[in-house]
Amino acid sequence: MKKETRRLATAASQAATLSVAALALCLTAPARAGELGHYSPAIADIRDYMMPAKAGFYFKEYDLFYTTHTFKDRNGDSVKSFPLPGGGTATPKIDVNLFVLAPTFMWLPDWDVLGGHYGAYIIPTFGNTSLGASLRTETGFGRSVDDSSFGVGDLFVEPLWLGWNREHWDFNVGYGFYAPVGKYDSGAADNIGLGFWSHQLQGAVAWYPVKERTTAIVAAVTYEFNQEVKDSDITPGQRLSINLGADQLVPLGASGFVLDLGAGLYGQWQTTNDTGSEALQPGVHDQVYGIGPEIGLIYVPWEAAATLKWQHEFLAHNRFEGDYLTLNFAAAF
Repeated sequence: MKKETRRLATAASQAATLSVAALALCLTAPARAGELGHYSPAIADIRDYMMPAKAGFYFKEYDLFYTTHTFKDRNGDSVKSFPLPGGGTATPKIDVNLFVLAPTFMWLPDWDVLGGHYGAYIIPTFGNTSLGASLRTETGFGRSVDDSSFGVGDLFVEPLWLGWNREHWDFNVGYGFYAPVGKYDSGAADNIGLGFWSHQLQGAVAWYPVKERTTAIVAAVTYEFNQEVKDSDITPGQRLSINLGADQLVPLGASGFVLDLGAGLYGQWQTTNDTGSEALQPGVHDQVYGIGPEIGLIYVPWEAAATLKWQHEFLAHNRFEGDYLTLNFAAAF
């Protein structure tokens, strides 16, 4: 029985594990409110930061919905009005909804690199403009966001990804970059991309208290380096994100299904100033925290999984504070 439990748990873990070192949210934020980065710590599932032990091709579909009615200022207080560029104030009703679709294509060749495995993946993104356009409207640009569009966002590529799998531990390191291929025009309210390149470093570790790997405790650290925004004189500050999570795999008898129950916590901080003549608040850094549960169902014979997750933001500074709901699908080939 113990061997069968381990077999199910291992297959379930490989079906559910598609490392997403980063995902572009396709946000666009004006300098007045600070510049948001590409990486969202709310999207990836708990075990997604770890590389599968088996070589092959993997696919994961991330579907994210974000909603908020709150914008927090530099002190963490809810903002009721915004100064207008020409003077005076605006008191808009904040009602922001964002949808992002991010298919992930992963390749793990059967290569031995430094005693571990090599992998690479690519993530095109697609989204609407609600969050970015609303940010620009709320901070004084005065553009209508009633006709939110849906289109191609920025692209993430991770060409260097290394992982080491041990009996009770997994370790991963990787480098990736964001290419600004999404629609972006300086000053426009309907941007989908962010308009700048980013470079990203990430390291992750997972501890499995039992050999069957039915329990996992995961931590990941992500750091972003941003370049200058297209057609502007502003370079967004660097950003640090930390993800923590734990989950439990529960085989459902001999059905081939495995239940995945877990919870995650994250924090994200801007670590350096926005720079350039258009950085209106160069000394103000944004931050946000999030927490929430996830539940997944894995079908071992197909090496496929579906996961539903909710993340609630809190203690935000100089940015929106809201809720994420994700429905993610994974498959191994």
